[in-house]
Amino acid sequence: MALNYIFIAFVLIAFVVALVQMIFFGNTAIFNEILQSIFGSAKSGFEISLGLTGILTFWMGILKVAEHGGAMNALSRMVAPFFTKIYPDIPKDHPALSSIFLNMSANMLGLDNAATPMGLQAMQQMQELNPKKDTASNPMIMFLVLNTAGLVLVPMTVMMYRAQFGAANPADVFLPIVIATLCAWMTGLILVAAIQKINIFNRIVMGVLLSLIALIGGLVYFFSKLSQEQIAEYSSFAAAFIILSIIVVFIVMAVRKKINVYNSFIEGAKEGFKVAVGIIPYLVSILVAIGMFRASGAMDLLVDGIRYLVLLTGANTDFVEALPTAFMKPLSGSGARGMMVETMKEFGADSFVGRLSSVIQGSTDTTFYILAVYFGSVKITNTRYAVLAGLAADLVGITAAILLGYLFFH
Repeated sequence: MALNYIFIAFVLIAFVVALVQMIFFGNTAIFNEILQSIFGSAKSGFEISLGLTGILTFWMGILKVAEHGGAMNALSRMVAPFFTKIYPDIPKDHPALSSIFLNMSANMLGLDNAATPMGLQAMQQMQELNPKKDTASNPMIMFLVLNTAGLVLVPMTVMMYRAQFGAANPADVFLPIVIATLCAWMTGLILVAAIQKINIFNRIVMGVLLSLIALIGGLVYFFSKLSQEQIAEYSSFAAAFIILSIIVVFIVMAVRKKINVYNSFIEGAKEGFKVAVGIIPYLVSILVAIGMFRASGAMDLLVDGIRYLVLLTGANTDFVEALPTAFMKPLSGSGARGMMVETMKEFGADSFVGRLSSVIQGSTDTTFYILAVYFGSVKITNTRYAVLAGLAADLVGITAAILLGYLFFH
């Protein structure tokens, strides 16, 4: 229901703001701009889904090989002690646990193309356990909220953009990004656990969380001693080596079990193609609504309104110029990336605003895109509190990004 209200709100707000611009400012072209945005967003939604088809087909094929070869069951047993605590409704030997683990690992490594198919596989497996097929189950909500929080260990994409725009040290945003994503991820976990009455303060969960914090701290210390070139080299090698090793292990295990690897791959690949086609309507609908909201000028009004309110308090307003990236981040990954790029173009990559927009860009993932794609893949229409919990994690992540920006760069 939440996506329904958000879709309606974006469309109506866009129309009202456009009317105000026409009546009071004589901007008669605004409606044509919104119409062009609708066409462009619909095309983008289709192209994004089409772009996912190839990688989905490949990874769903690989995951089917892993399933038939026993790798998924082995992974499920490995992660069961921790995951059954935060996903108590999933049996400890269910393959969904291994898909969730693979998705989380790929996200932490910044492997978006690999993470999405694994996440869609996890959603399909959780849907098998879901008694209400049109309503998000508790495990689905926990999974989606942790996904939208966007925990990442190596924010390579942001650093690459900063390098392209001439940043003296493109990796100077590494530490605040990792801390901000950890804040968002922990917020999502604690919030959903509280709603679902999950005890995260038991020995196993706390042990894993403290180990994760220690791992992130160790990586931050390690990368802080490296140059930009070394960071790029090590992180790229680690990501590529790990993902290729996973593929090889899956295939070897299937061969040892005397599985027809090729037939298994084709079976999974066919499922991946169906999933890619199935998400098109859900993705187009949310992108069209977001496009209308932006084209109407509602986003600019929101930023200007916040700037005015901050000025009234007498507080520093330097961060306001980075807010377009913050507002776009939950709505559109490409839109937020575009806002970050525009900010660096206008103010410079090494300016406070340029650095802050980079930290914000890396602090969370794209909530509405993830919800539309993942829930759309299993035809969930009642998302319950998933949107609000995801946005709460986003708010904490973005707030942390702003505070860390002031701490590190102002």
